[in-house]
Amino acid sequence: MYGREGRSYWTGEAMTSTPTKKQHCSTTADFSHRDSLSELWLAVVSQLKSSLPESTYRMWLAPLEPTGQRGETLFLQAPESVRTWAEKRYGNMILHAVSRVESTITAVSFADLPGQDVDYEHPFAGYASNPNHQFDRFVIGPGNHLAHAAALAVAEAPSEAYNPLFLHGAPGLGKTHLLGSIANYLQRNVPELVVRFASAEAFTSEFVASLRENGTAEFKRRYRNIDVLLIDDIQFIAGKPHTEEEFFHTFNVLYESGSQIILSADRLPTEITTLTDRLTDRFEWGLTAEITAPNLATRLAVLRHLVTEAGLEVVDQEALTLLAQRVETNLRQLHGALTRTVAEASLRSSPFDSQLIARIFPERTVEAAHVTPERIRSLTAKHFNTDADTLISRRRDRRTATARNIAMFLTREMTDLSYPQIAGLYGGRDHSTVISSIDRVSSQVSIDPEVTTAVDSLRATLHTVAIESE
Repeated sequence: MYGREGRSYWTGEAMTSTPTKKQHCSTTADFSHRDSLSELWLAVVSQLKSSLPESTYRMWLAPLEPTGQRGETLFLQAPESVRTWAEKRYGNMILHAVSRVESTITAVSFADLPGQDVDYEHPFAGYASNPNHQFDRFVIGPGNHLAHAAALAVAEAPSEAYNPLFLHGAPGLGKTHLLGSIANYLQRNVPELVVRFASAEAFTSEFVASLRENGTAEFKRRYRNIDVLLIDDIQFIAGKPHTEEEFFHTFNVLYESGSQIILSADRLPTEITTLTDRLTDRFEWGLTAEITAPNLATRLAVLRHLVTEAGLEVVDQEALTLLAQRVETNLRQLHGALTRTVAEASLRSSPFDSQLIARIFPERTVEAAHVTPERIRSLTAKHFNTDADTLISRRRDRRTATARNIAMFLTREMTDLSYPQIAGLYGGRDHSTVISSIDRVSSQVSIDPEVTTAVDSLRATLHTVAIESE
């Protein structure tokens, strides 16, 4: 949060683009009406636009939206891909502009607006999907055309096309985008349907809370008296017997009543080794569609789409092609790479060109398979001024945990090892812990400076070491 002193003195949980509970404002505020808040923000936007280049404004500040005021603090929300940079780079500028419009505001925060209540009665129940997740914003390629077509068919005819629909693929390839697209399509075109969109972790947390508090009757009502259920990252219920039992019965009730079920996971149902056989069987009753890594043409199409949306001017036409060639893992990292390149160009006052991209993302000179997991672990430990044994140990201090998570992330990216195999390399941890660690790093790359620097540096070093060792 930014105060009048111009320093960041407290930062709460970031507002992100992942699904969050649909909420209302229930406490008093200076701007208690949406119209008043909109008028304030329009005046602030006018000042910000006059102070920045158009492309900079559209990339970093246009996505910001006010959520409310508490006391002397204005709360803003932003997609994860821009929040940290907007807060760090432009927080003081935003505060200055806000203060000129409304003198009673002395701080700006990107944290969740406090004192919000969950609305379970709205026809579109539970979780609000990212409004940017739309079918017409999903770039179709060879690796995702089946999943896209199936998702669209389910949105247009719930319970009549594929039930259940099970989408699977590595993190960052568009599964959440497709689930959000289905939810948004239904909310817009069939608002009378009761739709619930949640992550598996949220489902688990709500279920556990219901057991501890008022019993499961209300929980069952929310998840069983609905027309469409979308659960993201369903693999996270595996190995949780009580949650699996509850979801098994929820699945049966919905399926038998003709409700549509859409699930996503990072792998096939049969590959979720700790999932009970009866759930594995049910997840395969309908259509199982895989999303694979995008090819070069798809990555380039995604970059052009993002550049157009951001209003960026890229004179060097080969720059985007080079970026698409250098970032091959997934679309989330591709978006992050574009964001980082724009940030670097802004900081260096240099053009967005091939030379800048080549400097930020060194060429991969050897195949990833030549990089061994032992070398990854050793070099990651060295980067964080520790030793490989520490990464294997049960130490959980922040620095060790960050190093361990990055080592697991790079091992998954640069080798052919499975999650259980990676878990075995790091003290025999549960493979779900490995998945969680990898997802955490994936979401932080290009957002968290420490993680981004470490990952980029280690990638380059690993390839260099691989060449020298041959």
